[in-house]
Amino acid sequence: MLKSKTFLKKTRAGGVMKIVREHYLRDDIGCGAPGCAACDSAHEGPVLEPQPLDPASSLCPQPHYLLPDTNVLLHQIDVLEDPAIRNVIVLQTVLQEVRNRSAPVYKRIRDVTNNQEKHFYTFTNEHHRETYVEQQQGENSNDRNDRAIRVAAKWYNEHLKKISAENQLQVIFITNDRKNKEKAIEEGIPAFTCEEYVKSLTANPELIDRLACLSDDGNEIESGKVIFSEHLPLSKLQQGIKSGTYLQGTFRASRENYLEATVWVHGDTEENKEIILQGLKNLNRAIHEDIVAVELLPKNQWVAPSSVVLHDEGQNENDVEKEEERERILKIAVNEKMLKPTGRVVGIIKRNWRPYCGMLSKSDIKESRRHLFTPADKRIPRIRIETRQASTLEGRRIIVAIDGWPRNSRYPNGHFVRNLGDVGDKETETEVLLLEHDVPHQPFSQAVLSFLPKMPWSITEKDMKNREDLRHLCVCSVDPPGCTDIDDALHCRELENGNLEVGVHIADVSHFIRPGNALDQESARRGTTVYLCEKRIDMVPELLSSNLCSLRSNVDRLAFSCIWEMNHNAEILKTRFTKSVINSKASLTYAEAQMRIDSTAMNDSITTSLRGLNKLAKILKKRRIEKGALTLSSPEVRFHMDSETHDPIDLQTKELRETNSMVEEFMLLANISVAKRIHEEFSEHALLRKHPAPPPSNYEILVKAAKSKNLEIKTDTAKALADSLDRVDSPIFPYLNTLLRILATRCMMQAVYFCSGMDNDFHHYGLASPIYTHFTSPIRRYADIIVHRLLAVAIGADCTYPELTDKHKLADLCKNLNFRHKMAQYAQRASVAFHTQLFFKSKGIVSEEAYILFVRKNAIVVLIPKYGLEGTVFFEEKDKPKPRLTYDDEVPSLKIEDTVFHIFDKVKVKIMLDSSNLQHQKIRMSLVEPQIPGISVPIDTSHMDVSEPERKKKKLQK
Repeated sequence: MLKSKTFLKKTRAGGVMKIVREHYLRDDIGCGAPGCAACDSAHEGPVLEPQPLDPASSLCPQPHYLLPDTNVLLHQIDVLEDPAIRNVIVLQTVLQEVRNRSAPVYKRIRDVTNNQEKHFYTFTNEHHRETYVEQQQGENSNDRNDRAIRVAAKWYNEHLKKISAENQLQVIFITNDRKNKEKAIEEGIPAFTCEEYVKSLTANPELIDRLACLSDDGNEIESGKVIFSEHLPLSKLQQGIKSGTYLQGTFRASRENYLEATVWVHGDTEENKEIILQGLKNLNRAIHEDIVAVELLPKNQWVAPSSVVLHDEGQNENDVEKEEERERILKIAVNEKMLKPTGRVVGIIKRNWRPYCGMLSKSDIKESRRHLFTPADKRIPRIRIETRQASTLEGRRIIVAIDGWPRNSRYPNGHFVRNLGDVGDKETETEVLLLEHDVPHQPFSQAVLSFLPKMPWSITEKDMKNREDLRHLCVCSVDPPGCTDIDDALHCRELENGNLEVGVHIADVSHFIRPGNALDQESARRGTTVYLCEKRIDMVPELLSSNLCSLRSNVDRLAFSCIWEMNHNAEILKTRFTKSVINSKASLTYAEAQMRIDSTAMNDSITTSLRGLNKLAKILKKRRIEKGALTLSSPEVRFHMDSETHDPIDLQTKELRETNSMVEEFMLLANISVAKRIHEEFSEHALLRKHPAPPPSNYEILVKAAKSKNLEIKTDTAKALADSLDRVDSPIFPYLNTLLRILATRCMMQAVYFCSGMDNDFHHYGLASPIYTHFTSPIRRYADIIVHRLLAVAIGADCTYPELTDKHKLADLCKNLNFRHKMAQYAQRASVAFHTQLFFKSKGIVSEEAYILFVRKNAIVVLIPKYGLEGTVFFEEKDKPKPRLTYDDEVPSLKIEDTVFHIFDKVKVKIMLDSSNLQHQKIRMSLVEPQIPGISVPIDTSHMDVSEPERKKKKLQK
């Protein structure tokens, strides 16, 4: 049966277009229930259970299915995901509304419907002849959809009676809309609110904690005066933004001060790019990463960013006077030059809430169900939740979701989602850091795994099409020890004409991951492999990452090769790209490769190839540095783990060899060569990587720090900076050059992926290259897979597809990749921080030499070279007399009593683990030398560094 749907659409020019679409109605759409003779032929197999007995409901004791409306799906997804809730009918009407209103919830509901154990069935009611309803005259689309849902619920109840009159199967309509529920009951449909139904599940009382608290700006708190001003409706906000009365931007809460935030204004205007907000009332219930509308305050109310550290101590939520006292502390007299544009939040354009990890701060009131939850992320306010499990959840990491923030509540309302495990437990803390940094880490779904090649796998004749056989070449890989995802391999050989042939061979991941399938979509979503201290979160399934795509030795592997003909001065004479098949002759570590190069006794073909590569790499590096490429530094650490407990027993900075540099040089050269080729072919659609030049203000700290040591650092160009750093050579202070390079690294901007058709500036500042991309690590970076596909099309080795040449889709992809790479870096740092805490927990108190990296108003930030560890030494502590501190921003320096500290000064510090705050355990550092009475601490040698054999001996004696 054919119907036509008519609707009006507004055009970009402001006109109205009438659109008519054909709409087919069918009789052969299955209901999903087993034993239904009418529908058996309509679906491949029943999805719902025949006699759903669980969960047992006191409101509806007979077997039943659930049919929720849109708002229940949107707001009670945590309840629906619980294993206790099964046999749910999800209507097409509801699914479409959820898709339009919340992409994250839509994805979660799709995941649930794909989980066969949950028995969720998607019913296409909009195309079923008996459940389709047309919009009536005067009826809005919401009312029409509510009626469509009720019609489907009624049809189901009548339809199920046909299966068997005896089994009394029912469909229960779940809605939180009072009017919709009343209409359903009038029409003879069993209907309950989500809360009523969940509370009727007597065998699952824990589900009540997962109910979202739905009143948003309501007065559900019995007492309590209005604290915050009302948020303006979206229509008024949009008008205000259009007229310039309000500014739209992203709300960024401060980690150091819960009464302060900034709003990064969207758009290209440099003026008022960053607006500062101070005080609870001006923050007006905005939460980190929300898109907000702000109103600029008059200039006489502008403030300066506060240097005060303030953490919310969770006082009585009605005691707002204390907050006002604290706000007055922020408004100390400041230099007019320091004042910044200041504003207040007038409304929320888009909430960007996510589930938050943290700990329960149990109420002091006995038997109370209301408690405060303290998030691990200090930028998120405390959240009020109701739970009956407070005693069980104390001392554990839990997840909580925010439901709303009423005007008369000091904190937002939320609900308990999940218990992760004990605080300090390695598995629990790893799960927390992955969740907090939004790292997708669930096991790959069956849908994704179904696109992997079937084992045993071998190279076929079809695979060899458009591919060169390079198995005869002496190719080898050089990687860190224990590496199983080997992306790249190299070769170097002398040609008959006397020139050299150098090849970079990269795993051909794009051969296995085809555009648009579930494996491709999941890889794109993950964006990157995340390397933690003891764990690797793969971007692609292990069969590819550690086996079929890994260029292991003595096995045939598919590759994408970049091959140059060079003279002995490393000048490129010819470049060619080809898909290939290789057979690596050796998988070496950096140390093994270095040993071969240095050994006079070894002259085999692998060693000869490595020596040739190393010689060329040195020339390439020298040439790159002459052009202005920067050689920066950041202290990287390596943990040595106990083989039994897997706890860190040693912590060292990573050692870099010549072979590290050798591999890096050829990877850079391959990336640049590929970038040029794909940009030649796809000037508008190339995926490239750029590194913007830092603004001059970024270098202020570096210039001042160098000046304090009578050194001049020029920062006009990358070349000037590189030359200045190279000139720094102090025989009495050899570590000074490294410190300057570490500080220079902190001045840099973040490198980002972009689409060539959406940007004009391609330059990579750090590499001093006019164009750059990522080609060499497709196992662990999705950007490289796209670059492989572009290059394959450019050389005629593969065919294109629409998304590959859609610059807007490519720009969206780049945005996700940049986010995923940033989050991966943060997760890696958090993992290092956690394992560092574990290391010092077992090591006790140690004393080490350190260098000052930064001076603050009341602290110094130091770097300990032995451990590559950075930390802050505070000079003001609670309940202790305050020392005399004088801070000079110009030098910069900090005078404590009569001792002056400058950047790069050498000090001695005591390091220990501070576990006083279970949620935020941290490495605490105290000054040992120079000795300042009342500030410096003595070292208690009874806790001093104990060697590992000695510690094991003591353990056994105990």
